[in-house]
Amino acid sequence: MIKLVDQSSLQEFEVTSDEVRIYMKRGGAVSPVIVEETASVAAPAVQPAAGVAAQATSVPAVETKPASVPTAAVQTEQPVAAAPAALDLHKITSPMVGTFYRAPEVGAAPYVQPGDQINRTTVVCIVEAMKLFNEIEAEVDGEIVEVLVENGQLVEYGQPLFLVKAR
Repeated sequence: MIKLVDQSSLQEFEVTSDEVRIYMKRGGAVSPVIVEETASVAAPAVQPAAGVAAQATSVPAVETKPASVPTAAVQTEQPVAAAPAALDLHKITSPMVGTFYRAPEVGAAPYVQPGDQINRTTVVCIVEAMKLFNEIEAEVDGEIVEVLVENGQLVEYGQPLFLVKAR
């Protein structure tokens, strides 16, 4: 599980079952893994997670700084005049963690492009999670202004996917 999170762009990961909660978060030099017992669980079921925690403290630190440097550079290069216009835009966000796809299949035209008029029920993309392809609807009437995610990119829950000028 640690390797999958490390190889992805995820900053946080949480799995909860009836008896165990595992929470991982990237950041700084140490990335904690928290295992909570919500009911009595046999010790062998918890011990592997504790063993994994030692690995997690050193692995994610490698990607944290390079990922944050380009983001800061992109933000500082944007013109100041664009800031007021961005306040009027609606963000379509990802309802889940998964892989973002702009089109229904490889080689097909994207669902939407900048300049397209959309309504609340317009499918704007697909987010694949655990081999299930979930169509994401706009949930707002307006015009697509910008696509914020690259095709095939991993997305997080709540991550903005599109900017829409609402009607």
